[in-house]
Amino acid sequence: MSHRLYNEQWHSTQLGLRDLLEWEMPKQPPKPEKNKQAAYDKLATMYVKYIIIFRKLEECYDQMVHSQKRRTIRLVLDSTIGRLLELKEELVKLAILEYQYYDDFMADMKLVPSDLEIPIPKYFTSENAKVLKEREKLLGTVLAKMGPQGSSDTTNENVMTTEEAIKLIQIHERARQGRLRAKFMAQIRLQEERERQAQLRGAPKIDPNAAAIIIQKIWKGYAQRKKTKTLRSSELSFIGMVSTVQPASQKNAAVSLAKKIEEKRRLTQEQYEKEYQEALVTVKEKIKETDGSDMTEQMQDQIRQWFLEVRDATGKFPDYPDAEDGGSAAIFKKREEVVSICQLAYQWFGSKSECIF
Repeated sequence: MSHRLYNEQWHSTQLGLRDLLEWEMPKQPPKPEKNKQAAYDKLATMYVKYIIIFRKLEECYDQMVHSQKRRTIRLVLDSTIGRLLELKEELVKLAILEYQYYDDFMADMKLVPSDLEIPIPKYFTSENAKVLKEREKLLGTVLAKMGPQGSSDTTNENVMTTEEAIKLIQIHERARQGRLRAKFMAQIRLQEERERQAQLRGAPKIDPNAAAIIIQKIWKGYAQRKKTKTLRSSELSFIGMVSTVQPASQKNAAVSLAKKIEEKRRLTQEQYEKEYQEALVTVKEKIKETDGSDMTEQMQDQIRQWFLEVRDATGKFPDYPDAEDGGSAAIFKKREEVVSICQLAYQWFGSKSECIF
């Protein structure tokens, strides 16, 4: 599949999530549903739709190679999994059953049972591959140290020596060869008997018309059986009782090609992720070298201006925030909050309002 297909699938998934959120959280809060069956139908419909969205998101996250998009999809995917668990818990409490049936909802949405299967996300194993390999290695080391866990009371009464085994094999092989030889000789004798009986009877005499009728009968029977078999297979295929199977070589070639493309995409993901992590460091260092001094000076001016504004308003300098409280970052956070408050005040009261900060 192409990059464009996964981008379109990601876009359609966003639209589906937006529709679900509008359905779950409308602008006007709906009244509590008193009908138990109606509440169950609503939850089940949402659950089915979330499963479809989850499957699409999992496929996008597994096959997309864009590092930033994969991070966004991962957040949405984890949130979707959490919402699925919440809906499942609500369905279990409402229906008082661990397993629910969604046949009616599948029929309404034109789905098949395979569409509602919840696969294990591939990143569960791919991102924890190193941990799983180390765990298997540790388990193998522990089992090797413990040794075989068989019972120590095994008896060796039926142990066969090498000579006895060879002798037994020779006996069975000679018996097999004898049976084949006897069967072959019986076929030779039967053939000789048939030839002798044919010589005694002489050449067979048959009417040409009778011979033609026999040939026609055999051929018509063969042709009709073949035609009936073809009609039967086409009818079963039409009603969906048998699948139209491609040649094994062609089918295996398509499956193997798809798997190769998926593996190639995963390798590309690793390469792009490595380049992305390296770019984060290099871009940060580059910005620090080119704009670091200007940004530091600008931040110092803003902090200094904040100190002076607070002194003019309160008559004393404020305390500098500790490192535990965030340091200078807390100053900018407070300043942004004050600026937003001033903007709201300006919107409400116009130019008459003044902001001391």
